[in-house]
Amino acid sequence: MNWLERLNAEVITCRKCPRLVAHRERVAREKVRRYRDDEYWGKPIPGFGDPKARLLVVGLAPAAHGGNRTGRIFTGDRSGDFLYAALYRAAFANQPWSGHRDDGLALRECFITAAVRCAPPGNKPTPDELATCRPYLVEEMCLLRSLRIVVVLGRIAFDAFLKAWGDGGRAVPAPRPTFAHGALTKLPDGVLLLASYHPSQQNTQTGRLTSAMFQRIFARARRILAGPRASRPRESKRRNVWKRLPRRRTGLPRAASSGI
Repeated sequence: MNWLERLNAEVITCRKCPRLVAHRERVAREKVRRYRDDEYWGKPIPGFGDPKARLLVVGLAPAAHGGNRTGRIFTGDRSGDFLYAALYRAAFANQPWSGHRDDGLALRECFITAAVRCAPPGNKPTPDELATCRPYLVEEMCLLRSLRIVVVLGRIAFDAFLKAWGDGGRAVPAPRPTFAHGALTKLPDGVLLLASYHPSQQNTQTGRLTSAMFQRIFARARRILAGPRASRPRESKRRNVWKRLPRRRTGLPRAASSGI
């Protein structure tokens, strides 16, 4: 068993937060009408991606009817559609959509995780729940030995990452970085921290976060990893991905919003 399999097994069996356990399991039992025929995962969601990743993406928490239903982070909801389309365009994913755990999605040089591994009521984990879940994020960051850049999705994930970074024995810049979409911070050990708004429907449907804004975040990450003299990856086959996400190919009902 490699480090990722061992850690994922530990995450999946976690029952440390009674409120989160009760909520995720109740949602899995009661479901919603559009997913009434689905078998919900109803457990904590492990990280997903390439164990040799140079890019780490940190979200907030699984969606009640997204990851909590499908068992994979950012899978089965509109936030996932937005995220994986951007990752595909920047050549971090092999396909621009994510419907279920066996849909063939694979990440290249990228690992995706979250500050909290269970779907929280109202999409709002408590400070104690964030602190309880933090060791999993700390361990992932310590084990991703090729890590060069971290993209955090949203202010809460931004703060959670910095706390986890410090808990892992890494130095945090002083003064402490502040969250702003597109802000890039060089951490003392050379890893870069790039902030983005979260791709929740609250942000994407109001125009606070557009597809072009989100694409630029991951295009910038790709350019950083490629080096200063490298040209941008070819995108000719990906130009219209935002208009033609093949959700119907999953055979699942229309995806839910994470709202996080």
